[in-house]
Amino acid sequence: MPFKPLTDWLVYLLVRVAVCVIQSMRIETCAGLSRWMAWFAADVLRMRGKVVEENLRIAFPELGADDRRAMTRAMWEHLFLMLCEIALAPRKIHRRNWHQFISVQRKRELVQYLLDPRPKVIVSGHLGNFEMGGYVTGLLGFPTYTVARTLDNPHLDRFVRRFREANGQFILPKNGSAARIDEVLKAGSTLVALGDQNAGPKGCWVDFFGRPASYHKAIALFPLIRGAPLLLVSATRGARPLHFEIGFVGVADPRTMSGEMQSVPALTRWYNDALETMIRRTPEQYWWVHRRWKSEPPKRKAVAKAA
Repeated sequence: MPFKPLTDWLVYLLVRVAVCVIQSMRIETCAGLSRWMAWFAADVLRMRGKVVEENLRIAFPELGADDRRAMTRAMWEHLFLMLCEIALAPRKIHRRNWHQFISVQRKRELVQYLLDPRPKVIVSGHLGNFEMGGYVTGLLGFPTYTVARTLDNPHLDRFVRRFREANGQFILPKNGSAARIDEVLKAGSTLVALGDQNAGPKGCWVDFFGRPASYHKAIALFPLIRGAPLLLVSATRGARPLHFEIGFVGVADPRTMSGEMQSVPALTRWYNDALETMIRRTPEQYWWVHRRWKSEPPKRKAVAKAA
């Protein structure tokens, strides 16, 4: 595409200007603006409208049309406010005042695992402000290595990477980092991954909100092969904007887990079920814009082809 370099640069420029504008505003102003933009995105533009509608029908079949519209609007408000929080966090939250903005559940137990000399794997999902989870972990002195997709726009990718790596969160590209991930685990470091991303037909298939969804097998393989505790952690917004609750939801520790848990399907089902429970508590803070069920299990596809 001949104009892509220019387009990428212009998009980057617009994003930088938007970030500067957001950083000049109070968080209360950002919250009000996010509410208005959510109405415009959900009710006027109907951004990702079909995808969100289908996802909510699958996850919450008991909801009526009005309730689905209200949840769609609340989701967009969360997403816009999330972007504002990410822009404001470097100027508002630092090592001396983090406790004014962040509460950590089961803090002692979580810290014990983060200090464990064994490799650790933290799994979360597109719930709450997951970007702040990695930011805060590094802020508190626990470096992590996060697997993330490289953005198509190289200028934006560098900009986002600088935010993510500001406090000791290091980014590993989603593609081509297998050897680097192995080095991280051998060194006893902490690897972070989002566990609710589609893995295609070759993934591990587990029901998510009652419908089969594909999961990456590697997340469950790390504890089984490397003896790494699998920590399920969330980072949801609290009662006010720019205030977060870091939740240590559970751990699958190879040293103590039962024999029936020591398989890829069992571990995948364990963290998937816990993630679904968390989403049900704050469904408006989940990314329903993703096509979570876009793949079909191989057997179902074979049956459909034969028919």
